[in-house]
Amino acid sequence: MNSQKGRETDLLSNPVAAAVLSDQNPETLARRAFIPKQIPTLASPATRLVPQPQYHFSCHSEARNILPDIVDNPVQRIEAGDESSGAEKALNIGVVFSGGPAPGGHNVIAGLYDAAMQVNDQSRIYGFLFGPDGILESKYIQITPELVDQYRNAGGFTMIKTGRTKIDTPGKMDQALKTCLDLKLDALVIIGGDDSNTNAAFLAQHFKDHGIQVIGVPKTIDGDIQVKTDDGELLCATSFGFHSAARAFSRNISNLAADASSDRKYWHVCKVMGRVASHLGLEAALQTHANLSFVGEELADYVDEKRIQAAEAKGTVDYNAYGVTLRHLSRTICDVIVRRAAFGKNHGIMILPEGILEFINEIQVFIIKLNKIIADYNHIHDTDFHAAFPGLNEKLDYLHRLGKGMMDKSAFPIWNDRDDELFNQLPSFFQDGLLVERDLHGNFQFSLVKTEDIVLDLVKEYLDVLKEQGLYKVGIHIDEFTRRLERGGLDAKAFAQAMFQDPRSEYLLVKREIISLKTLKQALVAAGLMTEEDEIPVAAREMFLKSVPNFRTQTHFYGYDGRGGEPTLFDCTYTYNLGLTAFHLIANGATGQMAAVKNLEKGFDHWVPLGIPIARLMHLEERNGKLALVIEKAVVDLEGNAFKAYRAMREEWEGARPGDDAYRKPAPVRFNGETEEDRPITLVLNSL
Repeated sequence: MNSQKGRETDLLSNPVAAAVLSDQNPETLARRAFIPKQIPTLASPATRLVPQPQYHFSCHSEARNILPDIVDNPVQRIEAGDESSGAEKALNIGVVFSGGPAPGGHNVIAGLYDAAMQVNDQSRIYGFLFGPDGILESKYIQITPELVDQYRNAGGFTMIKTGRTKIDTPGKMDQALKTCLDLKLDALVIIGGDDSNTNAAFLAQHFKDHGIQVIGVPKTIDGDIQVKTDDGELLCATSFGFHSAARAFSRNISNLAADASSDRKYWHVCKVMGRVASHLGLEAALQTHANLSFVGEELADYVDEKRIQAAEAKGTVDYNAYGVTLRHLSRTICDVIVRRAAFGKNHGIMILPEGILEFINEIQVFIIKLNKIIADYNHIHDTDFHAAFPGLNEKLDYLHRLGKGMMDKSAFPIWNDRDDELFNQLPSFFQDGLLVERDLHGNFQFSLVKTEDIVLDLVKEYLDVLKEQGLYKVGIHIDEFTRRLERGGLDAKAFAQAMFQDPRSEYLLVKREIISLKTLKQALVAAGLMTEEDEIPVAAREMFLKSVPNFRTQTHFYGYDGRGGEPTLFDCTYTYNLGLTAFHLIANGATGQMAAVKNLEKGFDHWVPLGIPIARLMHLEERNGKLALVIEKAVVDLEGNAFKAYRAMREEWEGARPGDDAYRKPAPVRFNGETEEDRPITLVLNSL
């Protein structure tokens, strides 16, 4: 044993072994040393804020009532100033991550820290630990140069961790204020998504009289924080982390495309994170040229003209004609699968947005009603619906009693007998999925539901019908058929006439009526190619069996891996400049603003740092069964160039034709190099 341990010690002391086993690989060390480009204005130690009155936002009355001290903030452009601006003052600044991680968050802190130290090295940056809980519980660390250097250009939020606690009550706001006052903070920077930036606005209002500024930074891989003025001017094209996550997902999906086209056995079904908006799914489709991709916003916008005309002829209105149904979605998928199979491609790549069910008409109705039922129960009984009814049968029994009017005596009950009947027709796993516990914001948690299973069950069911009808068959190349039958000593031309719909086409499809070996034998007997007593020739039998489709799938979920991935060069640069922007907003006295960079879609030389009034971005939205003031999420613009380009290309990318598929192979995520993409494809297209 001692001699073995000695050999192991010798091995580990070898410098080559030590290098390859180290926690710090060469790529990590190179990332740490990389310094992103700075917007020239932000490289100046002294800056000033210039109001931009040309940018108009309508103001919700509720925002004016609740946020009176920050609601009239203008958009502010950061420009170079002079030393007399007072920006050289030492500042104490707190910073916190809020919500899920997104690649590039560490660089926001790095930019904030570097700018503060450049102006006055007596400034102090404090990082609150484990998200907003760190503020409430006064848990923090002082950010040091060693700590910043350890995490430059690195993924995750590991430096100070993150959390999802909301500072959403007067008591919590007072506790947060006490922590910030005890630390003598001049400002607090909140790095988070739409809810976190909403929270930043409320804290800015609460802290205003105490002289503590609050700045938000737009973070979410979903890409659903985008800011447009009332005139359509784009001030913030996307949140940070979106590009990195989309590239990471796309790289993996591209690898699956290579696998699918190699062994030609599977449809790879890729569910991509994105609950309310399909930006990630659209970007992944443009990055990979997947055979079949769905944009939820298009499904919600769908109108079935045939159903409308049929209803008009009867003098009625068919409300189900507006928005895609689950049945229609499954039929659309089956259509592409069948058409690809006809050219020998019983495989492919499918991209589904995580929140696709939210865009389906009848599912959305169920979700809205169930959200309200659960929220009302929690409010009325002051207890948790899921604790009161832990099992599916108990939940269904409660809904059944609601449907029968046993508890809701109103003229228009939220859950009626018809709802109960339709809900009970759904598979139990789907019912269970629709009744999952809501998140902290009262939202339906789509990531907990196997969306792909629900869709694929319907697809498989309909494909079986199409197979029985003789409509779903795998095409056989004529050369392969000819060679195989000639090797078996058979007349290929005669057998092709008997077996196939068009015996002269490049890809041969077995006749619709031939759906089994029995019907194949009947066709060959009728054509005089064999007798009833003969066995089907081996070559003909093999070719028929090759034409019988076997729909096999592999499912994949892309979400958390993208949140924790390494940032691209675009996100490294974007987030570093967001940190610089946040500092200069603070140094010039701004509060209630969101740090932003304009012209992200145009490339770095056109980037402009801004402060955007958060209060002006808010609207009323249902949360936990009540209306709340929040930042509105941005969904895919169906009139934008990115979606139009996808729509124009999707038939080509379906690959329902002879020849190889048009798959695109994105490069690995990098942070430097001339070949690295400098922005998302959706931004490039939308800038044209």
